Amino acid sequence: MQYTTLGRTNLRVSRTSFGALPIQRVTLEEAAYLLRKAYDHDITFFDTARGYTDSEEKIGHALADAREKIVIASKTHAKDAAAFRESLETSLRLLRMDYIDIFQFHVPSEMPGREHEAYQAMLEAREQGKIRFIGISCHRLDVARQAAASGLYDTVQFPMSAISSKADLQLIDDCKAHNVGLIGMKALAGGLITNARTSFAFLRQFENVVPIWGVQREWELDDVLA
Repeated sequence: MQYTTLGRTNLRVSRTSFGALPIQRVTLEEAAYLLRKAYDHDITFFDTARGYTDSEEKIGHALADAREKIVIASKTHAKDAAAFRESLETSLRLLRMDYIDIFQFHVPSEMPGREHEAYQAMLEAREQGKIRFIGISCHRLDVARQAAASGLYDTVQFPMSAISSKADLQLIDDCKAHNVGLIGMKALAGGLITNARTSFAFLRQFENVVPIWGVQREWELDDVLA
């Protein structure tokens, strides 16, 4: 396994990482098997979200005992401080963890700025040690580029694949210039790419891009591990 540093977080993460959205579609036992197999094959970065039904619960069930050896990212749709605190506490409880390494705003239509009450709640959570770093996950390039340049976000999550446009790929340089970790979601372009090796080889060119591969079946995990 190869590892890289996720921007200014200084977190060392596996360059092959685990996207946990699809495990909400399988049983607890099946999810635990996939998560442990990924961990046993040196995958150390797992991305989930409060909105992925029971994905956080499955990660907690499978990996809580490995907490200090893995990096966990989760997300919240919260738009105000009260909803943020409730979302974070729920995530911590389901993950069976005292802190989340990277907590991300989940696909906001606009970038939450410093004065936004949810962002202030994020800062409060960081001061309390409940999160370590602040991230944002988005599908809009303008929001992603604004976040990368803002100084407010340690990581940006954005679709990255072998068929990304030149404009989208500019985000790679933006994040590198501002020392922001870039988490690449939808590495298979939502299923448009059927050969994982194609996108894997393309993304492996960029050391500051950490793709999270959505895994639901064992053969999918085997494919990205290979």
